[in-house]
Amino acid sequence: MTNKFPQALTIAGSDSDGSAGIEADLHSFFQQKVYGTVILTAAVAGNSYGIFDSFTLPKDFIKQEFKNLGADFKIRASKTGMLASVDLISLVAQEYQKYNFGPLVVDPVIVTKHGAFLVEKDGIEAFKKLLFPLATVVTPNFHEAEALTGLTLNSDQMVKEAAIQLQKLGAKNIIIKGSHNFDSSQRTVRDFVLLMDGDSFWLENAYINTQRINGTGDTLSAIITAQLALGKTVKDAIIIANEQTHQALEDSIDVGHKYGPINHWKISDN
Repeated sequence: MTNKFPQALTIAGSDSDGSAGIEADLHSFFQQKVYGTVILTAAVAGNSYGIFDSFTLPKDFIKQEFKNLGADFKIRASKTGMLASVDLISLVAQEYQKYNFGPLVVDPVIVTKHGAFLVEKDGIEAFKKLLFPLATVVTPNFHEAEALTGLTLNSDQMVKEAAIQLQKLGAKNIIIKGSHNFDSSQRTVRDFVLLMDGDSFWLENAYINTQRINGTGDTLSAIITAQLALGKTVKDAIIIANEQTHQALEDSIDVGHKYGPINHWKISDN
């Protein structure tokens, strides 16, 4: 009976306020009834107002985490979160290929929903060259898709073209998350999905104008990962993750003063 329970892995940084990073990933794994394991790459000191300090773990320690999990656990699916340097991206790509950690979901955390860049241009190229060819699913937001492809996504056709370009980089399945205007005029958010077999479709949800959005992208990619660990198809995993992440946004919880977390408890009610 050893290792019969479904297990998933997040390769990411720790967010001290618990709203994003590995904390959001583990909240999501738990809600999916999947056991979560962690390869910690960095830690940030922050709260709902912002991030005030950060620390990247030594490479040898990260390698040891990979080695120890590979020697003991049966990880059925994995995901990446924020990897803030070329060296870190390269290390994760190298180590992931040494172990059987299941399909990989790459959340390319390079640009915020507001359009602020989190990594330099060489980091963007490293994602494309090193991690995308390993990815079963990539989950860029609207701004990340523009940065990764160099396209201006001002129409449905251009969003589709961006997904095709990302697929040509080696990623098998793509979900491009829709843009957020952060004002009262927006009514819907539309995500575009392109699957490995050529199937494509849009996922549409009502836009929720709230500052309680921390961990939204982490949660979406983590639920996809958990669903893959449970044996769901990529298509079903993406649809379930889209629906449940929207549920977590609908009913916020009062934590912190400014940019708060989404509500993972809301998922458990459905």
